[in-house]
Amino acid sequence: MYRTMYYRTLTYICHPNFKIAIVKKESNITIEVGLDEQNVPQSIHWNATDSTAAEKQQAKAMMINFWDGNDKAALRIDLWTQEMMIDEMADFYYQTFIGMADSFQRSTGETELVADMKSFAKGFFEKFQENQRKNNKA
Repeated sequence: MYRTMYYRTLTYICHPNFKIAIVKKESNITIEVGLDEQNVPQSIHWNATDSTAAEKQQAKAMMINFWDGNDKAALRIDLWTQEMMIDEMADFYYQTFIGMADSFQRSTGETELVADMKSFAKGFFEKFQENQRKNNKA
């Protein structure tokens, strides 16, 4: 008789005659970046094995972060195509800040810090919009 317990992305299958066997579920995310002669991104496409989309998805920008626990350092890949407009970039950053705050809330429960992060994000976007209005009048 097997008993299955779920913990995050690992599934533990227990049997009375065995200790614990670990079955890992894997999901693959593929990112394709088309570059010009100067290695400037011209296109970004991605797909994931767990996605409901049958075709590759197009993106104008991407941010990927990894945490290196050995070096205690964040490793980042930030790319955007020439098609990415400045107002889209500001919106992308605003939504990224909000997403980071939500993720931080789920992982730490630090509601006060999350409120500060969201307040910063809102102020950032409002200041960007104000600067855009000033620049468009000039």
